[in-house]
Amino acid sequence: MGVFILKIKKLVLLSFLVASGFVLSPILRVPGMAPMQHFINVVTAVLLGKNYAVLGACMIAALRMMLLGINILALTGAVFGAFLSGFMYQRYTKVIFACLGEIIGTGIIGAIVSYYAVGVLYGNSNIAIFTYIPSFIMGTLIGTMVAYIFLNKLISQKILENIKSKLEG
Repeated sequence: MGVFILKIKKLVLLSFLVASGFVLSPILRVPGMAPMQHFINVVTAVLLGKNYAVLGACMIAALRMMLLGINILALTGAVFGAFLSGFMYQRYTKVIFACLGEIIGTGIIGAIVSYYAVGVLYGNSNIAIFTYIPSFIMGTLIGTMVAYIFLNKLISQKILENIKSKLEG
């Protein structure tokens, strides 16, 4: 019974983060960038881990594609950063590493995968392989800087520790 309750708590928090990411995405948007997606990716990775971060990134991307008409870049620009952010945080337990994982995962890996996705899915081979890196890096830097400040504030107030202890039982 206890494990079930812990999973419910994590899924409720994930649902809140996904809803926040989806709602904030078009409001706090820079053309061609989605900084709130990256903010949510890092926060989710730190609070819940890489599996929940990837799930949340996929859910936000799916909602953005279905309801806001965003193309496949919403997905390719989110999942690699979410995974690497969670992986790096799990490995080093420092917020800065979660942020670096998001920047590398989205800004470089996600941008290069996006080039191939656009080429295959949309038949557009007239773009260079590094086309998406500048906008992906800039969007990611904005979102991860906000996440870094936010999470460090939670750490300094001992709120992050409290949330994590409640999620673990």
